[in-house]
Parts: sequence; C-alpha cells; structure tokens
Amino acid sequence: MRLILATTLIALAAPAAARDPVLGLPLDCTLGKTCFIQQFTDADPGPGAADFTCGPLSYDGHKGTDFALPSLDAMTAGVDVFPAAPGTVTGVRDGMPDQLQNTENPPDVSDRECGNGLVISHGSGWETQYCHLKRHSVTVRKGQSVGTDTVIGKVGLSGQTEFPHLHLSVRRHGQVVDPFNATGNIACGQTPEQSLWRDTPAYRPGGLIAAGFAPDVPSYDAVRAGTAAAAALEADGSALVIWAYAFGGKAGDELLLEIGGPDGAVLSETVTLERAQAQFFRAVGRRNPPGGWPTGDYLGLIRLIRDGVELESMATEVTVNP
Repeated sequence: MRLILATTLIALAAPAAARDPVLGLPLDCTLGKTCFIQQFTDADPGPGAADFTCGPLSYDGHKGTDFALPSLDAMTAGVDVFPAAPGTVTGVRDGMPDQLQNTENPPDVSDRECGNGLVISHGSGWETQYCHLKRHSVTVRKGQSVGTDTVIGKVGLSGQTEFPHLHLSVRRHGQVVDPFNATGNIACGQTPEQSLWRDTPAYRPGGLIAAGFAPDVPSYDAVRAGTAAAAALEADGSALVIWAYAFGGKAGDELLLEIGGPDGAVLSETVTLERAQAQFFRAVGRRNPPGGWPTGDYLGLIRLIRDGVELESMATEVTVNP
C-alpha cells in the first residue's frame, strides 16, 4: 500500500484547532448537479500525480481544488463566488480576458496563470486564493473584510484554464494544504485524519456531466458550450444520435449508451475509453430508416462503468415530431 506524505504539512498532523478555518462551498452551485470537482490538490510528492484518495483526479503540481461548471452557457449565465471562510482581502487582480487556453491564439498568461482572482487572509497564517474569475466580476478591494455571504466575483475562464471553473487554493504560512486531507498523511484507501470542510464534499472518482440527443454527431465545442442537446427532432432528419459528456475518465472505462423509442429498443452500444481523459464526450446513433423515425418520445440512458461497476447513470429525452 503506497503512502502519500506531504512533508511540508507534518506540523498540521494535530486535530483541527479552533483558529483553523472551517470552509464552506465557495461558489453558488449544487455539487453533482450544477457543478462538480474536476481536480483535487496533487498529493503525490514525486513526479506523478494523485488526489487524496490515491485516485487520478489531479495532475503533477496542482495546488488546489477545481470546482467546474458543466458548460460555457452556465458560466455566461453567471455563478457567484464566495469566500470559503471569513477574512480580509490581501490582494486582487481583474481585467484579464475570459478565453480558453486550448483555442487558437490564446492570450499569454505567463506569471498570471491564476487569471482574475484574489487572496483572503484568515489569520494564524491561513489564506485562501480564488482563481479564474470572470473579467470585471471581482467586487472587493484590498483590505476589505468579507464574510461567507459576500459575493467576491463570478466563475470565469481567465488565466491558465481549459474549462470554466473556480480554482481554490488553501495555504498556511505559504505552504499548500489540501482541505480534504489537511495533515497530508494518508495511506491509500484510508479516511483522511482531518478535513477543513464544514461539510466535506462527497468524492466522485469520475462522472457524467451532461447528455442529450442530436440530429448528427455534435461538435465537442457545442457539447462544452452547453448547446448540443436538441429540444426536438424531425422524423425525416438525417439521424438519431445520443451523446454523453463526462469527466475523470480512465483507460478501460466504458460508456453504455441506449435509446428506446415508441416501437421499442433502437440501439445499445458500449464505447470503451482508450486512454485517461480529464473530460471527454462520445456519441453513437442510427441513420434514419426509410420513411423516417416513428414520431413520439425517445428515452436515452447512459451508464459510466469502471472495472465492471457502474459509477453513474444519466437519462435524457427527446420528442420526434412529424
């Protein structure tokens, strides 16, 4: 059994003291429904990467927790960010553009990878940092006292980011602390000795973000934007396609995609993931039969399976019109 040990955090091995911050969810969303945790703090002290469970939801050197939104549409609608704990603002930056780094001609964010954001001091050497906020959304100033109900900005795409999310870093005396495992000392499969969360979020080792129907295989850009799902389809359209968008994929994971229609089963196909992917989407479908699809309601069901065990499932519906 491999032991993950962050040597810089040995001083935190004692139970939480009264002066240690107690953290709340730092954005206005519901975990597992309107947001999800894409990445955790890297707990591997070597060149590899692992989250606090020894799972794959991190990357080498990642220094915080990434709370992701399901789509660019959700970001555009606006999701408020709050302090994880009361404190005093010690630094602010705003004005950087919201632009994905995996697009053509992205902005240079060297030495500004956090993008728009701020730092809050909580006393006793504790501080939290909030990154990738939406341009011109920061509402606080240096020296301002803030509570957990103070809106400090909105989730955005500024800095070094490839999806809309809030990156939350927790530090004590300048050293990174994983709020899920504040001692930094845990063996794989064991429960952490200390969490800084008031209500520790449930761990999802991967999961489904969204699903829908479309008349053709949608573009990945449309899936990420949140515009890929058709509200209705036409009986004489080109095809009947079901797609699924997921995160935390491991090589060997399976997506089982099924469609049932007014006349019974339409398709059932399993797609196997060939390599690990932080986010991914897959689609399967059938071309329209002669005379078109029977009109009525169609139900889609997607199952994410790992090592023979279903991690999550998601249902989606569409109506085929005459």
